[in-house]
Amino acid sequence: MQEGLSRAVAAVATTMGPKGRNVIIEQAYGAPRVTKDGVTVARAIDFEDHYENMGAQLLKQVCNQTNDLAGDGTTTAAVLTDSIFAEGLKCLSRGTNPIDMKRGMDVAVAYVQSSILKQARELKTSEEVVRVATISANGDADIGDMIGKAMEKVGRDGVITTKDGNTTQTELEIVEGMKIERGYISPYFATDAKTQKAELEDPFVLVHAKKISSIHTLLPALNYVVQHSRPLLIIADDVESEALTTLILNRLQGKLKVCCVKAPGFGDTKAGMLQDIAIFTGARLLGEEGSSLELDAENFDPSVFGTVKKATVGKDETVILSGGGDAAAVQQQLELLRALATNEPVQYN
Repeated sequence: MQEGLSRAVAAVATTMGPKGRNVIIEQAYGAPRVTKDGVTVARAIDFEDHYENMGAQLLKQVCNQTNDLAGDGTTTAAVLTDSIFAEGLKCLSRGTNPIDMKRGMDVAVAYVQSSILKQARELKTSEEVVRVATISANGDADIGDMIGKAMEKVGRDGVITTKDGNTTQTELEIVEGMKIERGYISPYFATDAKTQKAELEDPFVLVHAKKISSIHTLLPALNYVVQHSRPLLIIADDVESEALTTLILNRLQGKLKVCCVKAPGFGDTKAGMLQDIAIFTGARLLGEEGSSLELDAENFDPSVFGTVKKATVGKDETVILSGGGDAAAVQQQLELLRALATNEPVQYN
């Protein structure tokens, strides 16, 4: 297993740093792929020997997790994994207690994290952002420049996403959006098997502060969605039992394009975030404490729905773009949130 890990890391390590070398990967179909991305190299490695391949799979897991959490540094993570694995085996062969060794590693990780934070330097100019982005884009100056422009437009609190275009040109589009730190409740809602994400174009948005367990209360809303041939994004405290099972079944059978997201945060924070989502999408927040507004199975009111131009839901986060909320209300809420974040007095119109 160690030999397989070391062999895989040897291939990945050649891409390390701004002066790293390219790697050519043979593909089953089409021309070979040339890359300087560590995680891409790691994903392409498989060994015939079962135990060596276990080491390669371990490396893939490390690189994938690093890529998901940080988006960069996968080659560095690979090299560190190889070193930690090798030194760990040496310690165990000398009789070191594995539990004590793990505790020592935790202490070392905390020390290294603290040291890195002390040495870190904040990027202050757009030129510095472009340089870092270019390195992360495997030296592609055009992409680095575009990322720099995107950062300058949306600011440090903005969200940058990528998608396949319909032309041969790389384009930059600025839209109003919102990122929610929660993904889908069930992977069965994913519409793309490769990316494991749910892509909803022009969906209705239903925001509910309570748990949804019964499908009966949802039926009028679902019928309205089906009649208008549009997807549905449900953001609620939770969706469970009969309601969740029925929605998944309809999604798999192709009768309804739907995705359920559990509300982010806890307690008052959750209530505030649901209110933010409702304002951004133009939805009416249902089930809010102290409010009588609920889903009415007998007299359904379509005005409870909000809208967004697009929703992309992954396993850990949701991005909604171009919400249908009132622009003035959205701007006022943004000013309120910024004031709360900086402890400045809030002015109301």
